[in-house]
Amino acid sequence: MKVDEFDYYLPKELIAQKPLKERSTSRLMVLDKNTGKIEHQKFYNIIDYLNPGDTLVLNDTKVLPARLIGEKEDTGAIIEVLLLKNLENDTWECLVKPARRIKVGTVVLFGNGELKMRCTKELDEGIRHFEMIYDGIFLEILDRLGTMPLPPYIHEKLEDKSSYQTVYAKEIGSAAAPTAGLHFTLDLLEQIKNKGVNICYITLHVGLGTFRPVNVDDVTQHKMHSEYYTVSKAVADKLNETKKLGHKIIAVGTTTTRTLETVANKYDGTFQEDSGWTNIFIYPGYDFKAIDNLITNFHLPKSTLVMLVSALAGKENILNAYNEAIKNKYRFFSFGDAMFIK
Repeated sequence: MKVDEFDYYLPKELIAQKPLKERSTSRLMVLDKNTGKIEHQKFYNIIDYLNPGDTLVLNDTKVLPARLIGEKEDTGAIIEVLLLKNLENDTWECLVKPARRIKVGTVVLFGNGELKMRCTKELDEGIRHFEMIYDGIFLEILDRLGTMPLPPYIHEKLEDKSSYQTVYAKEIGSAAAPTAGLHFTLDLLEQIKNKGVNICYITLHVGLGTFRPVNVDDVTQHKMHSEYYTVSKAVADKLNETKKLGHKIIAVGTTTTRTLETVANKYDGTFQEDSGWTNIFIYPGYDFKAIDNLITNFHLPKSTLVMLVSALAGKENILNAYNEAIKNKYRFFSFGDAMFIK
């Protein structure tokens, strides 16, 4: 299976540069994974496709203002650092540009020295480990000095930091937002709950995989980076009950999907309280054990996310739906419109 099979042409003007002021007014393409039939809706109509007893699962991770611009202590060279994950105590794994300037022992200063980072390990692909040196509370310092790590295809400045967070973001630790959830408002979630739909939250901290293209020709040779997840006992019990009663599990986003499938694979198609690191890679041929339906955005050509949705709905259906979205001028990627695969 070749990566090029998941390519499509997207006019640049369809890449959404700004979020909509009213989150739930984005467009919603509804795709029937069995027939390929397409409907065009508004996102707030998602409630019409959810039934009492179904369980909607969302990722409550919160994005760190993880992009920092500093300078080398010895030369003053400008260094960009993206915090990826907290390894232990005050040691972080980071993506660095330009990485060639950062060796073990190099110190980078931020905010006139309010924060210092000392490199403790060099890895491939621009990855470095840093020891954080500071006085005070790290997250407060990061909030002052850092900016939201928007994807490289977004060129406009984000006016409001909160617009790159879901309204239910809680567990801080991501390098990117779980963007399918950006369409929900608290009011819409309340309406869904009042309809008798269960709402559950898992956590997966989005990491490096979001920023890495697939650089192999053969899909099966791609390696995903590990990301940390956690699923509570209460959520696991609710998911098992949903399955037992014959209702549907609807994942909001590919991060939620990967978390639920990781746990279901681990426990023979059932759910248990669990946490750990996952590098699950879902592509066509994968047998879904956890989710029935998926709410997602429109993803980059040749990306692992296009491969995941193709595994659920079929590659031909997905590429046809994407071409239909382009024809109808849907907005693409992080701040773009949504798709519901039913």
